[in-house]
Amino acid sequence: MSRAGKPRETESAKPGESPEKNVYLNRRAKHEYFLMNRFEAGIALVGSEVKSVRQGKISLQDSYAVIEDGEAHILNMHISPYDKSAHFLPDPKRKRKLLLHKSEIKRLVGKVAEKGLTLVPLRVYLVRGRVKLEIALARGKPKRDRRYDIAKRDAEREIRKQRSGRS
Repeated sequence: MSRAGKPRETESAKPGESPEKNVYLNRRAKHEYFLMNRFEAGIALVGSEVKSVRQGKISLQDSYAVIEDGEAHILNMHISPYDKSAHFLPDPKRKRKLLLHKSEIKRLVGKVAEKGLTLVPLRVYLVRGRVKLEIALARGKPKRDRRYDIAKRDAEREIRKQRSGRS
C-alpha cells in the first residue's frame, strides 16, 4: 500500500509531539524588548559545538545579531567547549554565521537601519538534528514599561489567587 498521501513523521518525534527540542530560552528578551517580527535561522557550527549545544552548554546572555556585508552573524553567544573533544577547541564567544535567505537578510537590513531596532536572539532549539536560532526584530523597552508589565503581571496573579480561593 502506498504511503504517498500520508504526512511523514520524524523519527525523533512521537505522535502528538513537536519535532522541536528547546535547548535554551532567552526569557529576558520579552521583558527588555518589544518583539516584532521573528525569524528562524540556522547557525554555522563546528562538530564539537553541536555536541555542546545538544548538552545545553550554551548561553545567549548579552548576545545580539548583526548584518555585515550581506551576511547575518551572531555575536557574544557562548558555547562551552565539548568535554571529550581532544584537538580543535574553537573560541566559545566567536562570531558565528547565521543561515538566512537573501530576501530575509535584505528585509532585515532595511529594518535594522531604522532607529532603535535590533536583532535579539530568543531561543536555540533542535529540529531534526539541526541547530536553529530564533531571532526577533526588537525595540528596547523603557524602564517605565518594564515596571508596568511587572505590575500588570502581579495584578493578574492576585486576581487568579482570589478566584481560586472562592471556588
